[in-house]
Amino acid sequence: MEGTELAVQVVGTWLTLVLSLILLPSAFGVSLGISEIYMKILVKTLEWATLRIEKGSPKESSLKSPSSVGIIQRDESPMEKGISGHRGGDFELSDVFYFSKKGFEAIVEDEVTQRFSSEELVSWNLLTRTNINFQYISLRLTTVWVLGVIVRYCFLLPLRITLAFFGISLLVIGTTMVGQLPNSSLKNWLSELVHLTCCRICVRALSGTIHYHNKQYRPQKGGICVANHTSPIDVLILTTDGCYAMVGQVHGGLMGIIQRAMVKACPHVWFERSEMKDRHLVTKRLREHIADKKKLPILIFPEGTCINNTSVMMFKKGSFEIGGTIYPVAIKYNPQFGDAFWNSSKYNMVNYLLRMMTSWAIVCDVWYLPPMTREEDEDAVQFANRVKSAIAVQGGLTELPWDGGLKRAKVKDTLKEEQQKNYSKMIVGNGSINTESE
Repeated sequence: MEGTELAVQVVGTWLTLVLSLILLPSAFGVSLGISEIYMKILVKTLEWATLRIEKGSPKESSLKSPSSVGIIQRDESPMEKGISGHRGGDFELSDVFYFSKKGFEAIVEDEVTQRFSSEELVSWNLLTRTNINFQYISLRLTTVWVLGVIVRYCFLLPLRITLAFFGISLLVIGTTMVGQLPNSSLKNWLSELVHLTCCRICVRALSGTIHYHNKQYRPQKGGICVANHTSPIDVLILTTDGCYAMVGQVHGGLMGIIQRAMVKACPHVWFERSEMKDRHLVTKRLREHIADKKKLPILIFPEGTCINNTSVMMFKKGSFEIGGTIYPVAIKYNPQFGDAFWNSSKYNMVNYLLRMMTSWAIVCDVWYLPPMTREEDEDAVQFANRVKSAIAVQGGLTELPWDGGLKRAKVKDTLKEEQQKNYSKMIVGNGSINTESE
């Protein structure tokens, strides 16, 4: 009996501290300075660990920037220049060497596959999952690592699970209750309040530290917000600073319960699996949404899949065929404190969230870019590329033309045919020139 009373007292004290020190400040969008103190201690600890690793590592294996490390050195010259050095006439068997060289380069180190694995760190961040390139240095560093494991799994993990439980529960209950009200400005205000409050609590559950830049360019109602995609928590990161209408597929389980509750309070756009394949239906519903300037801006991730936050891949043109004003947003995470990238082919949602909650923190920068509209002389693809370039430049990301769908699908035949056409045009061109000269 005494053990039960003690357990009740411990749980009650724990919930009281969480409620007073974290939940209530999060609900009002204020900070008591606890997270700032935690981040300062964490930064100092990681800096100390970096110095210890540098001192304990051999000089020849000094830390290098991931961007400076490459398995191969690529020749980025176009096909015409690359083949012209090997050929002497219209067609020569030596042309095969150029394509073989490009094939070997792609097999050894292609530009696509490496974007679907975690970003390489410059120095170890004292997480077991990232110590592949690091080894035993000293007893002091190992002791700090052990203390870090205890802090993350015995204190931070229970705290974060508690906060996540409260955040998700309040979201489901709050949106369900607000959804019972008739459509009015009061309902819209309460809906935004519930979404903002619950998302702030969930971000605190990840020890999130977010720096927003250029807030004067925040997406406005009746517009479309597009951003690079790294993780499912991208939604939480953006919704902490403003509400959006989500677009996505209907799910089952816990995610389905959350979706059904949210759509009662806010006009989110959910599609059935069969409807997602109907582009005309999707476009129609999105156009109807942005036509109402009183509705929240739509949040879309045009890449269609999660990328490891080192680059921006091809934007699907569908989001840019709808019309309206596009509000680009660049999101850049700091992997030194925790890897936000979701490798869905390797981890399911539960494992991913567990990795997030046992990381040190989630630190990121969000840049709101000036609104953009489609020009008269550009099509949807050109407009998408222009927006993608702006996001890549602002976020310091590499811009790639490849489709993120290559994460699970094979290369489209059209891409192969494009290279074949370029080569055939070059051959035909050389042949015609030689014929004329004869």
